[in-house]
Amino acid sequence: MPYIRESIITTVSKTGDVHIAPIGIIAEKDGWVIAPFRPSITLDNLAEVPFAIANYTDDVRIFAGCLTGRKHWPTVAVNGFPVPRLAAALAHSVLEVEGIDDDAMRPRHFCRVVQEETHAPFTGFNRAKAAVLELAILVSRLGMLQRDKIEAEVAYLSIAIEKTAGEAEKQAWDWLMQRVGDHLSVKESSGDEVRG
Repeated sequence: MPYIRESIITTVSKTGDVHIAPIGIIAEKDGWVIAPFRPSITLDNLAEVPFAIANYTDDVRIFAGCLTGRKHWPTVAVNGFPVPRLAAALAHSVLEVEGIDDDAMRPRHFCRVVQEETHAPFTGFNRAKAAVLELAILVSRLGMLQRDKIEAEVAYLSIAIEKTAGEAEKQAWDWLMQRVGDHLSVKESSGDEVRG
């Protein structure tokens, strides 16, 4: 199984518009693979400006926000590179695209690391942060999952939220749960509800 690191990827268009997206980057050889699905702004941006920043942050609101329409987060210029990093990044890696394995669904961009920097200390694990991250991944796949699976996952993950969440984790959880609730309501009202 591949080693995947959940990160926030920043890219830019040729006109300088910044795009922020949660993407699991895949370890390969001495670099990372970015494999966005078609269509995506990340994919378009990498074609125009072949650099990306992998931002490592423990602010799970950014993961949740990107999946719920809250895509504008403060960024900071990275000296010598066209793509900014997240202001909330604990650390970042500048990635340069060196090769592309084209695919009709999910092209793989092999990137070498050209710079890395740490900005703030990692102060420890929080189960609620992990629960929000897992819920964010679930939200990104709602259209592929049965209602029973969604409800079971939410019930399990909510335990960590109830026991360990701070205000940031609660806010991120609420954003994602609104999306889950909206999805299930639409399924129910359309009669398109599937149970396993």
